[in-house]
Amino acid sequence: MSATSALEYKIYGNDLQYVEVALKPMQEVMAEQGAMMYVDKNITVDAILGDGSSSKFGAIGRFFNAIKRTFTGESMFSSVYQNPANHVQNVALAAPSPGEIVPINLDEQGGTIICQKGAYLAGERGQKIQLAFQKRVRVGFFGGEGFIMQKISGKGTVFIHASGTLKQVALAPDDVLKIDTGCLVGMSSTVRYDIQYTGKLKTSFFGGEGMFYATVSGPGNVWMQSLPMSRLSRAIVGAAVAGRSKGSVWGKLYLVGIVLFVIFTFLAGRP
Repeated sequence: MSATSALEYKIYGNDLQYVEVALKPMQEVMAEQGAMMYVDKNITVDAILGDGSSSKFGAIGRFFNAIKRTFTGESMFSSVYQNPANHVQNVALAAPSPGEIVPINLDEQGGTIICQKGAYLAGERGQKIQLAFQKRVRVGFFGGEGFIMQKISGKGTVFIHASGTLKQVALAPDDVLKIDTGCLVGMSSTVRYDIQYTGKLKTSFFGGEGMFYATVSGPGNVWMQSLPMSRLSRAIVGAAVAGRSKGSVWGKLYLVGIVLFVIFTFLAGRP
């Protein structure tokens, strides 16, 4: 259970995880659309535009904020689960793909973290999911996540998800870490993010790691994933090609379907 947040929760599973949140009377949790696994009978579910945050431009401003939210890999609408009963009720939210769910207390991160697109799974009501632009051109082009990442800000616990096994590293002010550009999941707002050339042409072409590393420097925390969706997609496509290349016409049509499904899933950011 969480000891530092108002939310009480427990994470189940290893590779295909879900988080069960125990909501006290009138307590709420907000989640990405499609994340629900099950809820107790008294739980009410409501769809809200974006993250439900207000705008000085009224309804039009909230609508455009919801549209901008889609560029972070999330949906225009969020689901809010509330417990109107006078006793605890449970909500279970499932991860969208193989990997891990990581709870992060925003209060311990200065109220803000920067994540890869589509990392947000759920969190406390009132948290905001906004665009985080990469100010450096080289980071935008070669950083693996493009010019847009997502900024999650607010109070309490937020649950993020990424593929494979996740690792958290606490960086001191003088610490620098080189990371594969696809393995960076999230970081504290105080962490500096840049791109570095591998330094050797032979390594770039034949090393299998690409031409650039992501470099992060402290102070702050960094979260990394062991299996980016791009690697998983390549592995699935490679296995399908190897297993179906000598098959019948139906086998080839099946292969085309698998490839299209993987491409769509990767571009959409979520299955």
